[in-house]
Amino acid sequence: MTIKKTLTVAGSDSSGGAGLQADLKTFEEYGTFGFSAITTIVTMDPDNNWSHGVTPLDADLLRAQLKTILSGGPVDAMKTGMLGSVEIIEATRDAIDEYKLQNVVIDPVMVCKGEDELIQPENAEAIRDLLLPRALITTPNLFEAGQLSGLGKLTTLDDMKAAAEKIVALGVKYVVIKGGKALQSDKAIDLLYDGTTFTVLETPKIDTNFNHGAGCTFAAAITAGLAKGLTVEESVHKAKDFVTAAIKGGFALNKFIGPVWHGAYNNAENR
Repeated sequence: MTIKKTLTVAGSDSSGGAGLQADLKTFEEYGTFGFSAITTIVTMDPDNNWSHGVTPLDADLLRAQLKTILSGGPVDAMKTGMLGSVEIIEATRDAIDEYKLQNVVIDPVMVCKGEDELIQPENAEAIRDLLLPRALITTPNLFEAGQLSGLGKLTTLDDMKAAAEKIVALGVKYVVIKGGKALQSDKAIDLLYDGTTFTVLETPKIDTNFNHGAGCTFAAAITAGLAKGLTVEESVHKAKDFVTAAIKGGFALNKFIGPVWHGAYNNAENR
């Protein structure tokens, strides 16, 4: 029996819906063995309108985690999530180079769910300059794609296409922009671009607020698909189905968020 190995370099979401927790759950639902290197601790304060606390860890601690993981041999695919500081981004870049990591998925997390300000503007530049040229695919949402492309707010499919072209020009081979339910449409629309061809992925829009972790889950599903030998296109299409099922299965966790259900695609609750 050969079990494929997947790695997430991401923040910890103690609510369990997003971050490395979402990644590890998704990796296992795909039948891969997941490793995690923690970059950041994210908390929410119920006594202060559920405001977010974002605490990056020391970059040397991240390097030690990555050495522990990667000294045992290469992983089949990896992804990043919230990275927290330029030093952490540099440490991630160094590991990709030193261990010659392949199937690199960069999820350029720049804001927390429910927040609309960049966590740290300099991080966006470091992700763009240090990580995108090493990535097979990047998975920005509309806000992140606007930041990476320099086009600002994206509101239409044509805006997404223009941003995708600029992002691929930064050195990444593929980009999938997560339009999701944000566009004015009755569809949840994502856009895949390979430098030549645009592929629009559409599913009926799901009327729910229980979508915490959807972006992390989508990127993790792509990562696991690549690890299992799927092409980028196959990985993205399956990830779209996986996250759609997860959103349909979302539920209320507390007064502020409702996470997606990572086991929905495989009906894990009935196993």
